[in-house]
Amino acid sequence: MINFDCNSMFKKDCKFINTLFKLMNNIFKYMFIFFLILYSCENEEENQIDLSPCLNEECSANFWIDPLVSPGVYEDENGYWHIEHQGYNYFTIQGELSRLKENYEINGVPLVSTAYDSNYWIWIDGVTFTVPLYSLFGFFYDDEFNNPIPVGNETITIENMANNFPPLNIVGYSYEPNSQIDNLGTYSNYNYEPRQQIFFDNQMVGDTAKIFIRTIFNTDLGPSEEINNEFNIIFE
Repeated sequence: MINFDCNSMFKKDCKFINTLFKLMNNIFKYMFIFFLILYSCENEEENQIDLSPCLNEECSANFWIDPLVSPGVYEDENGYWHIEHQGYNYFTIQGELSRLKENYEINGVPLVSTAYDSNYWIWIDGVTFTVPLYSLFGFFYDDEFNNPIPVGNETITIENMANNFPPLNIVGYSYEPNSQIDNLGTYSNYNYEPRQQIFFDNQMVGDTAKIFIRTIFNTDLGPSEEINNEFNIIFE
């Protein structure tokens, strides 16, 4: 607070000058409070903008089964999608994602990630077959060495095949003993319109499956949002 020395002034002017300085002190004090409140409001507004990485402060992820690939596909009143096998060994899930703010894009490429998984695995069961064995220095049926004579047979079972051909998930990945659980699934990254082909052959007709989809908006630093979708499938 500013004070004025009355000893150096006439007494009749001293009171007026001190009153003036008191008024100036109050003005500075209220101006300081005003700018402090204004600064706090601006920071609060900036924090509100950064709560969501998506435009309009709301992220959405919509998915459907592409009817161009699977004509006649439909979702019933219980939420099950009915897909008829029509010769193609796959169907396609199409997506549409919310747009991100500019600071969550790099050179126009959005920092979004879509992951796919399912509860349906392809496994060869009950298969046993025999293959002939040949020797490098064996005999041949002809003089041109085109038809070798087998020296024995070997029987291959499902246990033998499992070591070399692990089970396949219909979204397009295999599980191996050294696989990391957190990284399982297939991914479509940096794309506002992700598409994923799902395996579907005629031996799956009559079965059901669940497809799980996880979308992350902004995979870098800053606010992010995760949306999960699920498809219940009936193969027909």
